[in-house]
Amino acid sequence: MHSPTRIVRSFAALALCGSLAACGGGGSGKSSAAAGTPAAPASPTAAPPTPAASPEASAAPTLPVGSDGRASVFFHGKRGGAKRVALTFDADMTSDQGPRAARGERFDNPELITTLRRLKVPATVFMTGRWAEQYPDQARSIGGDALFEVANHSYSHHAFSTPCYGLPVVPRGGARADVERASAAFRTAGVRHAVPYFRFPGGCYDEAALRAVAPAKVTAVQWDVVSGDAFAKKAGPVADQVLAQVKPGSVVVMHCTRSAAPTTEEAVRRIVPELRARGYEFVRVSDLIAGT
Repeated sequence: MHSPTRIVRSFAALALCGSLAACGGGGSGKSSAAAGTPAAPASPTAAPPTPAASPEASAAPTLPVGSDGRASVFFHGKRGGAKRVALTFDADMTSDQGPRAARGERFDNPELITTLRRLKVPATVFMTGRWAEQYPDQARSIGGDALFEVANHSYSHHAFSTPCYGLPVVPRGGARADVERASAAFRTAGVRHAVPYFRFPGGCYDEAALRAVAPAKVTAVQWDVVSGDAFAKKAGPVADQVLAQVKPGSVVVMHCTRSAAPTTEEAVRRIVPELRARGYEFVRVSDLIAGT
């Protein structure tokens, strides 16, 4: 288990992440423990908006806040027993990227969501509030599908600790407000299957960041398998990297952002059948946490 003071990084994407803020969730976050201890348009039709939290959200398991006020950190599920793996996808969009979207840059990946549905793969989508505002129909569709759960990836996709790949920094004292603004954006878009999990932009955090987000009543979720899909030019190496790293209980970090991760959907089409052939079951993060 890593200390929560550690800032996690993906060495494969380090140089590129400094120049493109859309590369969230690039860290490795590898750990030998199942969880950090408390002390330490995919579919044009979608469910109508609902301002209230869903039953699924209220029932989702969380890890307790530590006695020192730090949110707990989850890296992976149990290593023994059932061969289960959770694919997670960061739907990244920073708060200042509206002009780029207006010029035609795509921060979504509806083909990926379609493939996950076709293959019947449960997944957890870590979504920024700005992404939900840019693509409300897709956010509502993903968040209304029982196959998926939507988790919080901040509103702004700014860094909660530094250094963090050159990302702008959340204002001092503004961490909780940023998390809660994302949740409000989900409610406005009509996301129904929202769960109380939070992924730090860039995977960067420290003790202060964990204390700052704890009042939002979220469990921080990292990963133990880095896909390397950020800025990848070919799907093969992405699939190879995932297949080489997955163990029972793994949490895989990938992206749902075409402009920054254009090969992800193709990689998933290879990863899913190969892991199933090895006896793996795909589950959501909430399923892994429930089993710890």
